[in-house]
Amino acid sequence: MAWSIADVARMSGVTSRALRHYDEIGLLPPARIGSNGHRYYEEAGLLRLQQILLMRELDLGLREIQMVLDSQADQVTVLREHHRRLLGERDRLETLARTVERTIAELEEGKEHNDMARINRPENLFEGFEHSDADAEAEAEVRERWPQAWEQSRKAVAAMTAEDQEQWQREVTAQMIRIAEFMVAGTPVADPAVQAEVDSHHQDICRFWSPNAVAYKGLGQTYVDDPRIRANYDRIADGLAVYLRDAMVVYADARLS
Repeated sequence: MAWSIADVARMSGVTSRALRHYDEIGLLPPARIGSNGHRYYEEAGLLRLQQILLMRELDLGLREIQMVLDSQADQVTVLREHHRRLLGERDRLETLARTVERTIAELEEGKEHNDMARINRPENLFEGFEHSDADAEAEAEVRERWPQAWEQSRKAVAAMTAEDQEQWQREVTAQMIRIAEFMVAGTPVADPAVQAEVDSHHQDICRFWSPNAVAYKGLGQTYVDDPRIRANYDRIADGLAVYLRDAMVVYADARLS
């Protein structure tokens, strides 16, 4: 049995234009092309399209997808791996849903009492968010620009217990929320209260490595320039990465130069 390109587009939600593009780059050739010039797909093509869409959901690029599909790996093995990753993503999204649900409940409770919304545990605002990519990018940046600092940081992290790391992450999250509150209130980055938080930030960094003025400014610029790191900060409050960077510049000029 064969399905026309229009049938496949209707079933899959992939536009005919995208299907033609997949054919042009060799990613999803049709089983045959009719005398009318229309593309027709058989069951093998539909299964291949399913795998393409699964890998797109997992943020793989078309070139990476083609490499996987052309590797002649066992189809069931590939699908099992997709299934495993999708279950992991499902669990993460369920955690995010609970995080948002909990935040809504706490905000509504504050409204019912005609009071400002109170978040009982600020660190819970970020349960379920992924940080690994941003953390990896930051680590790569430090390792390339300041290899000695990276080595010091690596050793310091290795010496931390799981409980130490969890406590450190909570402290960092709470600090970012405090800085975001200053930003939302329009407090200048040079304000002593903001600079006190930046001093705490700098001291926390010094637990792992000791940046000079140039390195500390560079770290702040990394928060802004790397889109994934910036997105993590801006999830707390839009513009937080830039605000923190600017505050770090003021601190570096005043205290580290």
